[in-house]
Amino acid sequence: MPPDHLTVDAQPALPLAGLRVVEFTHMVMGPTCGMLLADMGADVIKVEPIEGDRTRHLLGAGSGFFPMFNRNKKSIAINLHQPAGAEVARKLAASADIVAENFKPGTMGKYGLDYAALSQVNERLIYVTHKGFLPGPYENRTALDEVVQMMGGLAYMTGRPGDPLRAGTSVNDIMGGMFGAIGALGALIQRGVTGRGQEVQSALFENNVFLVGQHMLQYAVTGKAAAPMPARISPWAVYDVFTVKDGEQIFLSAVSDAQWATFCDALGLADLKADPRYMSNNDRVRSRPTLLPVLRERLAQRSAAELSAVLLAHELPFAPIRRPDELLDDEHLLATGGLADIVLPDGERAGQTAKATLFPFTMDGQRLGVRLNPPRLGSHSQELLVELGYTSDQIAALLDQAAVA
Repeated sequence: MPPDHLTVDAQPALPLAGLRVVEFTHMVMGPTCGMLLADMGADVIKVEPIEGDRTRHLLGAGSGFFPMFNRNKKSIAINLHQPAGAEVARKLAASADIVAENFKPGTMGKYGLDYAALSQVNERLIYVTHKGFLPGPYENRTALDEVVQMMGGLAYMTGRPGDPLRAGTSVNDIMGGMFGAIGALGALIQRGVTGRGQEVQSALFENNVFLVGQHMLQYAVTGKAAAPMPARISPWAVYDVFTVKDGEQIFLSAVSDAQWATFCDALGLADLKADPRYMSNNDRVRSRPTLLPVLRERLAQRSAAELSAVLLAHELPFAPIRRPDELLDDEHLLATGGLADIVLPDGERAGQTAKATLFPFTMDGQRLGVRLNPPRLGSHSQELLVELGYTSDQIAALLDQAAVA
């Protein structure tokens, strides 16, 4: 097996270097929080059950979860059901600046790993809990990204009328984890002033409500409920997907009067530019039922590549319609270092290299890279136990008891 540690070029210390994070997380939400902190330089220790995080072995749409959200972390496998294992977990948590978790309410308290217990040992501890719902009437419901998308208006807005549709990726899980990390960073700054930590809570439902907040305010401003996106009254007339030559599809837009004029000049649509029905943006919006069919007919025999070249030359917004797998060869991502090699830790392709996406920001002009491959289960257990003060005999006893692995 290849090493977990990667050799990287010398670089300035990352902003969270020296910070320890212990995460009791699984699936996507909690691991995203830990990954953001890890990418920024924190020493992140992932506590897994003896059998491993179950996302290691998911199929289909879940097969990318573990390698995507667990880079730059160490793994220790602990059996919390064993008293000796729970004691190891408590010692590990006591060494942390930040503890992150995303289990059902009450789970962590069973093992003395909740904020109330851990903060008694370490008042500087920042404890990030990721839940389905913030405390209130819904807090004990079981939540999934789909659940909150359906009850929180996002699926309604994404699908066609009468056909609610979840977004095509784990938007609430990922953003919920990022908000957890943002809260932790704020708590770190505050700890520097007060000397005390605090509990930070992030929740899927509230995250989803934040995402649809603009549509809630649309109702407050206009008195009209927002329609699903496929049936919306668009604020721009040309802002749509067009099917062109050979069945290819491309998104085209002109969101200002100046862009409309350029759009018409670039594509030889002088008659439409001069048509009084289409003079202003609001005129074009009101005339969409007549304008769009004309545009679709005139553009149908042009290739997506031809249209892209013309619109690019005239600095107009456009986008070819692509699948996620096609982005692995995207020239911009490759040129700017937006993709990084990782070694897959599990499954039939364990040991093989794959490309993973990095966080979409730079610090001091650099992308935050991969220092540690997604860890194999328990690959750092022994070194962490030694660091906590366990002797070789004690570690052997923990292994015999199946308290650790």
